[in-house]
Amino acid sequence: MEEVVLVNPKDDEVGTMEKMEAHLNGVLHRAFSVLVYNNKGEMLLQKRAHTKYHSGGLWTNACCSHPRPDESNAAAAKRRLIEELGINAEPEYLYKFIYKAKLDNNLTEHEYDHVYTCITDQEPLLNKAEAEDYKYVEMTDLFNDVDKNPDSYTVWFRMIVDKLKNRLEITARQ
Repeated sequence: MEEVVLVNPKDDEVGTMEKMEAHLNGVLHRAFSVLVYNNKGEMLLQKRAHTKYHSGGLWTNACCSHPRPDESNAAAAKRRLIEELGINAEPEYLYKFIYKAKLDNNLTEHEYDHVYTCITDQEPLLNKAEAEDYKYVEMTDLFNDVDKNPDSYTVWFRMIVDKLKNRLEITARQ
């Protein structure tokens, strides 16, 4: 039985719950998302396996999951990069945000998502239970495609892309 760490809106731990129960009831829990770039500045996307319990077949960031009880977010991010993509890297913390969204299969994501990033040119070795495909994309192409085809991407990844786009627009104006 896989458990997630329940948190309050300040990210203080308040307990644990079985993962599916947390998603069925929309309970706020800790999660992480890892953004991987190659040295050309392209972002690595994975296409979630169709067999995943939600959002199967959608494109998303390199990896995302939940830390185990008593596991740091950074350690969990490193572990899942290896488990999902065979990439051994040291993700660095970027920012965090809370979101709540209805998903398929009557599930609700209510996550305190910690976003990490890393740069590597390691070639992914897909764990087919997690990801069925991957690709590297230029950032402007990603922004355009998410705008044109939002339903091809996971809900949390669309939020991350919006924040990245806003950061770039602010930087460009300065």
